[in-house]
Amino acid sequence: MQNLRKRIDEWVARLLIIILGIMVINVLWQVFTRFFTDSPSSFTDELARYLMIWLGILGAAYVAGRNEHVAIDILVQKAPKKLSALMKKITKLSVFCFALFGMVIGGGRLVYVTLKLGQYSPALQIPLAFVYAIIPISGILIVFYKLTQPKS
Repeated sequence: MQNLRKRIDEWVARLLIIILGIMVINVLWQVFTRFFTDSPSSFTDELARYLMIWLGILGAAYVAGRNEHVAIDILVQKAPKKLSALMKKITKLSVFCFALFGMVIGGGRLVYVTLKLGQYSPALQIPLAFVYAIIPISGILIVFYKLTQPKS
């Protein structure tokens, strides 16, 4: 299972690098067309926004899987060992429940409703369901990561 987890980590890391690279090229194109041509690009602002959404949410899943997310753990550090272990388990369960119910189920419903309503982005004319699809995808990743997390 840890081998699968490692391969998924590598795949997600590569995808994040690709998204960031596309964002950089997109923003450079936006700046170039705005300042050096008479017709600024019309789609770059929207594409940068959607790529930032994907980068942020997928990146959150990635760091949650690596246990490198931001945490205020002063109470956990100061608590006795047994209470500290209980607090860590409650935190892990809370993250798991949010990912499952909020991101996978709620995000899946958002994608479904947006797809059924046929909403498209103004400039790119792509289905907004595609943009929102990263929410349940990242939720599934977080659930997987929490279920396969090595004992600490």
